[in-house]
Amino acid sequence: MSSATLPRFDLKGWDKTDIANPYPVYQRYREVAPVHREASGTGGPDTFFVFSYEEVVRVLSNRLFGRDSAVASGDATAVSGPIPAEQQALRSIIGNWLVFMDPPRHTELRSQLNAEFSPSVVAGLRPRIRQLADELVARLGQRRQADLVEGFAAPFPILVISELLGIPAEDQEWLRANAVALQEASTTRARQGANGYARAEAAAQEFTRYFRREVDQRRGDAREDLLTLLIRARDGGAPLSVDGIVGTCVHLLTAGHETTTNLLAKAVLALRAHPLVLDELRGAPELMPAAAEEFLRYDAPVQAVTRWAYQDSLLGDCEVPRGSRVVALLGSANRDPARFPQPDVLDIHRPADRQLGFGLGIHYCLGATLARAEAEIGLSALLHGIPGLGGGDQQVEYADDMVFHGPARLVLTLSDRTEGRQS
Repeated sequence: MSSATLPRFDLKGWDKTDIANPYPVYQRYREVAPVHREASGTGGPDTFFVFSYEEVVRVLSNRLFGRDSAVASGDATAVSGPIPAEQQALRSIIGNWLVFMDPPRHTELRSQLNAEFSPSVVAGLRPRIRQLADELVARLGQRRQADLVEGFAAPFPILVISELLGIPAEDQEWLRANAVALQEASTTRARQGANGYARAEAAAQEFTRYFRREVDQRRGDAREDLLTLLIRARDGGAPLSVDGIVGTCVHLLTAGHETTTNLLAKAVLALRAHPLVLDELRGAPELMPAAAEEFLRYDAPVQAVTRWAYQDSLLGDCEVPRGSRVVALLGSANRDPARFPQPDVLDIHRPADRQLGFGLGIHYCLGATLARAEAEIGLSALLHGIPGLGGGDQQVEYADDMVFHGPARLVLTLSDRTEGRQS
């Protein structure tokens, strides 16, 4: 069946029902047109939406597709990316994000960061991560009604990444507020308008002042946190500018908290919808690593990533001209029955077989090991610290965002005891 038989696809302007459950929409497109072309209608490049697992893997792992629209278009003077040119602080910060870089710049920066996110470093952080989770859960468990996002899923990863960067506790609430404001320009929050960019630019300016001041104050410092180590590496001759350090710190704060926040909140929603799985995890905590992997597949915290075609290429049955925008739907690929049997079933015993929740290729999530630790420890703390997590009423409000996908609010009425279950 032709792609032309499908309605127009866009990541903006979805209704609330489809935002909360995009998977039937993905299935419709995946079955009819695993690669679906949308004409720009404005004279700009067309967009190819990629729904199948096989073709998403190709987009993520092939150097024919990169992050720089200026390179793809062949116009070195073109403004790369969606941020308006007048938003100078915002463009500077995002331009120094690892996720938007191509080699060799990407390779150089990633080599500076890899050691700080290694399994051994994360293993050393686990006791502190567990302590932070337990403290938040203890406060949350004292309330009859609580917003899980506000009370746990959002502050938890911010506390962890702030510790990694060496950011004082008194600055962390301010940093989260600015990170949320910054996201208004870097996602598909379609109804933000010009005010969204203005708020993101103001946050970018504050971030820039804050981290430039930190760079100045920490030169020669003996601390061993990540920010100080980046400064030390730059002063030792590493190819890192001050703006590069600023952008990297902001990237770690935003990517490091938004994705884990969504993962935790959506995992709790999945467990509440599958009470037998919840009970099984309570009784067999050794299953949590596999469960975290399945939560990433079942309802990925990042639903889509964008690339640009650097050469004429073929995706599925579609000829993709150089300069085209290519959007890989990770959420759709993770529900592709050609790769995952019974993909709409939450199965914590499923082999962790190359789910794409953390991406693939050179842009595979730098903080994947840390995010897995946060998910395992955070969910375990919730399951064992809040006996009534699976019962009571809930109110869910999803963010208007089909890239960083998850609830903005998840208000739970917590029961006082572990719920009985019926098979």
